[in-house]
Amino acid sequence: MEYDHMMDGDFKDDFGPKVQVSAVDEIHVDFELSNVDLSLANGLRRVMHAEVPTVAIDLVEIEVNSSVLADEFISHRLGLIPLNSSNIDQLNYSRDCDCDQNCERCSVILDLHAKCTTDDIMKVYARDLLVRQERPNNLIGNPVITDPDHLGSLICKLRKGQELKLTCIAKKGIAKEHAKWSPAAAIGFEYDPHNNLHHIDLWHEDPEHIQDEWPKSKYADLEEPLGDNEIFDYDAVPSRFYFEVEGIGNISSDTIVLEGVKEIQRKLAGLIHGLGENDGMNGDYDGPRSPDAMDGGANYLDQGYTTPYGNTGGASAWGGGATAYGTTPYGNSGSSGWN
Repeated sequence: MEYDHMMDGDFKDDFGPKVQVSAVDEIHVDFELSNVDLSLANGLRRVMHAEVPTVAIDLVEIEVNSSVLADEFISHRLGLIPLNSSNIDQLNYSRDCDCDQNCERCSVILDLHAKCTTDDIMKVYARDLLVRQERPNNLIGNPVITDPDHLGSLICKLRKGQELKLTCIAKKGIAKEHAKWSPAAAIGFEYDPHNNLHHIDLWHEDPEHIQDEWPKSKYADLEEPLGDNEIFDYDAVPSRFYFEVEGIGNISSDTIVLEGVKEIQRKLAGLIHGLGENDGMNGDYDGPRSPDAMDGGANYLDQGYTTPYGNTGGASAWGGGATAYGTTPYGNSGSSGWN
């Protein structure tokens, strides 16, 4: 399938961004992005990796742990378990919530209690995490389980008599804060498969076997290589970019791309809004200023500015006038401490 659209979705133009999807399923999506600048394409890749929000375990309260693994080790493994992040817009960031620590509007609570009572080794999996009902919807926070046995990630192993009892608090976040919030396991990004732009120095041992040392990707069939007698264009820029997005199951692969585009739109909207407020580079500025600017541009020392420690009378606190402390440890006020 092929889509021609501008990023705001309201205007179609042959000169606007063009997206062609070649393969898609719940975990993977391969697509080609064209008619855009390299900076925009790479920005989309970075945003998909680091700024698409998901849900992950952020706090673990351990009540009992008699396993061979330390508390910190188990907490780290719990944080890396992918959790369903469907309709994550219904969940607030903890920093934006008005609760004291956590509530059903900004977090999801999961409980785990396992105890081995037999001589066989007991394996504790992600499926053993029980999600409490206080959450925005019935899917968010559920452990992502895709294996055929429906077990999920292995958390730890217990021998007879060992016990693990804990409470997990999952929160909304982005991978810029921690990699556990990343929605993608990997994002492949490629352009110019024939290296026509010479952005890569294809160093090789044997000129006759350069193709063996630098094999062409599957996208080489979609573009023509530079001819032997063709003049190199130093002003040429890439315009076709090939993406391969591999998710981890917490959100669908196409949602990763759509949320990445939305995040870029939000960033651009914030930039445009900020530029418009100042009416140009030298426009009015209503933010905090230095003390001299607060006095209408006059020097605050000439206006008898009062420091938090006392009146300086237009002189420094270490000489020329009365110091902020009266008599200094080195001599009378009105003279420097080194006289």
